[in-house]
Amino acid sequence: MTVDDDPVGASDDLGSRPVVLVGPMGAGKSSIGKKLARRLRVPFVDTDRVVVRENGPVADIFAQHGEQHFRALEREAVAASLTTAGVVSLGGGAVLDPETRERLSRARVVWLTVSAEAVEARLAGSARPLLQSGGIDAWRRIAAERDPLYRSVAHLRLDTSDRPVSTVVDDVVGWLRGGAEQPPTTTSPPVADLAPASPRPAPPAPERQP
Repeated sequence: MTVDDDPVGASDDLGSRPVVLVGPMGAGKSSIGKKLARRLRVPFVDTDRVVVRENGPVADIFAQHGEQHFRALEREAVAASLTTAGVVSLGGGAVLDPETRERLSRARVVWLTVSAEAVEARLAGSARPLLQSGGIDAWRRIAAERDPLYRSVAHLRLDTSDRPVSTVVDDVVGWLRGGAEQPPTTTSPPVADLAPASPRPAPPAPERQP
């Protein structure tokens, strides 16, 4: 029996804590989050989309009000999204906020990683504000700066560079079945690492994220 033959649903007692996807821009959090939510039969929330729906395009927010204002809006969107059981995709920089990191201590957090080679293809032509003045080099710098924060909140790490969305979803579902309901620590939880050692470029899997 494959995982798809035996879907996990909200009635399977997965608990009330949300499953949260974190990671750098281009990792596929939105694409994976949508499919994971369908598999778990729970709601899906993309916090970037929440901010855009309520405040307008992210690029406009950065241009008119600056990053600090965007982060405040993002913090509010994350706080609201984490109050319900479901799958939540966070923007790449959401973990910069200490309050958000504290809230994530009560969630099940999956850290999605991706190689620079794969993300370069996925983000070609991107208008995301933080990439406008540096391209893939800016992505490398931003990802390196944020990696310790992702690690500090994550319970599971999965690489998405050359793996189909459905395979990544299978891994998350298997992890949930295998004991992800253990209470997370309030400091740095141990990260279960399912990332391949040498990720290769993948076809584009775009997502919306600043």
